Amino acid sequence: MTKKSKFHFFALAAVGVGLSGGDRLFIEFARRWAKWGNRLDIHLWTEGYNITQVQKLQHKNIKFEIVNMGILPKFGFLVSYIARILAGVMLGLKIKPERLDIVYSCSDFLMDLLPAFLLKVRFRGKVKWVAGWYQTAPSLLKGFREGKRENTYRLTAFFYWLSQKLAKPLISRFADYVLVNNENERRQFPDHAKKGKTVVVLGAVDLEKIINYQSLITKHQALIYDAVYQGRFHPQKGVIELIDIWAKVVRKRSSAVLGMIGDGELMSNVVSKIRSKKLERNIKLFGYLYDGPEKYKIFTQSKVVVHPAFYDSGGMASAEAMAFGLPAVGFNLKSYKSYYPKGMLKVPVGDLEKFTEAILRLLNNEQLRLKLGKEGRGMILKDWSWDKRALEVILKITS
Repeated sequence: MTKKSKFHFFALAAVGVGLSGGDRLFIEFARRWAKWGNRLDIHLWTEGYNITQVQKLQHKNIKFEIVNMGILPKFGFLVSYIARILAGVMLGLKIKPERLDIVYSCSDFLMDLLPAFLLKVRFRGKVKWVAGWYQTAPSLLKGFREGKRENTYRLTAFFYWLSQKLAKPLISRFADYVLVNNENERRQFPDHAKKGKTVVVLGAVDLEKIINYQSLITKHQALIYDAVYQGRFHPQKGVIELIDIWAKVVRKRSSAVLGMIGDGELMSNVVSKIRSKKLERNIKLFGYLYDGPEKYKIFTQSKVVVHPAFYDSGGMASAEAMAFGLPAVGFNLKSYKSYYPKGMLKVPVGDLEKFTEAILRLLNNEQLRLKLGKEGRGMILKDWSWDKRALEVILKITS
């Protein structure tokens, strides 16, 4: 396999009940790297630890180091954010590596990046720094969109941009490897790219669990949901616009039902929008669901998966539904050229009418729906295994 290594994961940015792409990556890497005989210290705070336990991350080779934040999180997000940055700095100043430890900053947020950076500069000969950079912040003019959008959430995008302005120079100069999730992101670090020190990490799904579930289904599942969405309720993901899209679908198909799997900061906005559009009978909110039978049953009862993200560097959420043979509809984002070359109907970014038409086209044409679904499923089964992704990365960063 690989030579055994000692890892320090810094995941202080993990927060909430949902699961970001970066969170999913570090959890699935940890699950497999520990199983393969590597030792991992995972540094996080209470909310991050709770996320890992919901995902059932446990192994004898994993030690969780939970930072005590005291009462500070009670004073709101900003205080908690700053406190986690300071906690990260303290970790970077007190940890002592063994022989050659690998430190992995699981996100580009400062609470994850600074401890890895400090260990690198303190112990250059004893530490290898692997930096996660899974999405470049949008420009201040565009905000969270790549096309037309009424609300671009520029303030949220500004804080993300500002954080990366501080983080990027440190990664560019001191990181040994940078993990990115598409070819466009590789260009953000040209020196690393020239040296072969960037690793493109495409998404993955738990194929073993999905295939096992499908083998246990003894009868055909009734199709209850005309479409399903899975993902964070975040400004990037287009969840508010999805309600507008579904209202347009309902005008053509009054009984159409959309299932929405996920949670996040826009949940209350989504609930309010559903009520204002009088779509309570047409949209069912499931909240966040862990990988397993409850979620998988919804996929088997759905016809189409919708992925209306306006700004995305990849997107693993739809791939899980596509593994069940569901065709996807999404905006034509640049990153989807490598992520979803098959199985997805793509429409101009921000065009809600075209998005609606694409959904209706699939719902009204079973032959096309099954054809695209089969193509997408074949693509996912062939190349979207977590074992494969985790092995690709560890072979590269331990070489």
